[in-house]
Amino acid sequence: LRRSPGEVCFPGGKSEETDKDEIDTALREAKEEVGLEPEKVEVICRLMPGIDKMNYLVTPVVGFIEDTFQAVPNPDEVSAVFLVPLEYFVKPLNHSTLPYTTSSGHSSWMHCFIYDDQEHKTSFKIWGLTAHFALFLALAVFGEKPTFEVDYDLENLASSSENNFMNLYASIFERKKSNL
Repeated sequence: LRRSPGEVCFPGGKSEETDKDEIDTALREAKEEVGLEPEKVEVICRLMPGIDKMNYLVTPVVGFIEDTFQAVPNPDEVSAVFLVPLEYFVKPLNHSTLPYTTSSGHSSWMHCFIYDDQEHKTSFKIWGLTAHFALFLALAVFGEKPTFEVDYDLENLASSSENNFMNLYASIFERKKSNL
C-alpha cells in the first residue's frame, strides 16, 4: 500500500459511499483484500475505535469465520496472509513495550509482538494499532492478565478502553484547536 507498506495489519480501509456502516466497510475490504465472502462471516461486534498515526478513526469489526477458509490475497494490496492464535497476544514468546507519544502529545505504550510463523518460515512484526486491537480482543476473550503490563483496568476492560480512547481523542482535539 502507499501508506505503511510492508506492515502487518488486519483487512480494512476507508469507507465508501455504498457502505452502510463500519461493518459493511470491513466486510467489503476483507473480500477485496483476502477473498473472504461477507456471507461467510458471523459478525460478533465492533470494538472501541482507535486512532491511527495519520489521525484517522479506525473501528475494528470482530467476527467468526470457518477454519476451512483459504485466503486468496489480492497481490495489489496483500503480500502474505498468516494466522496467529489469539492467545499469543496474552502469552507471547517475543514481546516488547515501548513508550509512545502521539503526534498530539498523548503518552501511552506501544506493544510489539514478533510472531514466528512456521508455515511461512518467517517472522512477522505486529505492532501499533494492529497489536493494540489484537491485544484488546485477547484480553476481552480470555479475561486474564497477560505476561506483561497493559494500560487497562482488567476488572473493567470496556470502561478503561473507553477512557483511553477519550484521552487520546481529547489530546488530538486540543492540538488541532491550538493550531487554528
